[in-house]
Amino acid sequence: MEYQFIRDPIAGLKVRISDEQALIARWLNEELDKSEVAELVARCHMMTKGQPAWVRLGNEIRFTLNADEALFEAHALFQEGDDISQYADDALELDDHGLVAGCGFEDFVALLMAWQAFIAGK
Repeated sequence: MEYQFIRDPIAGLKVRISDEQALIARWLNEELDKSEVAELVARCHMMTKGQPAWVRLGNEIRFTLNADEALFEAHALFQEGDDISQYADDALELDDHGLVAGCGFEDFVALLMAWQAFIAGK
């Protein structure tokens, strides 16, 4: 996974990731408070010792972590209030591009630890 950390004097510390995994960057930038990163790193270490999957519901993104992968899903995927059957004649379908992203557990831990070091100024 390729990513870039940015120190913006106006926007603050940010991470940028490729388009297909942009939801991961959005979660790190908007959903995960920088004070929670150390706790999440510790949870990742516990995950390697057999802890069951963990789900964290954020404001806009649901994060699921297990020993195999980290999965990010926008809450918009789970909206059932709209009856999309009325659009069937238009051949429209729900496009989940940008609403789901995932990465392997090891890649996520590497990203998280690099993010932790970056925000600590190391």
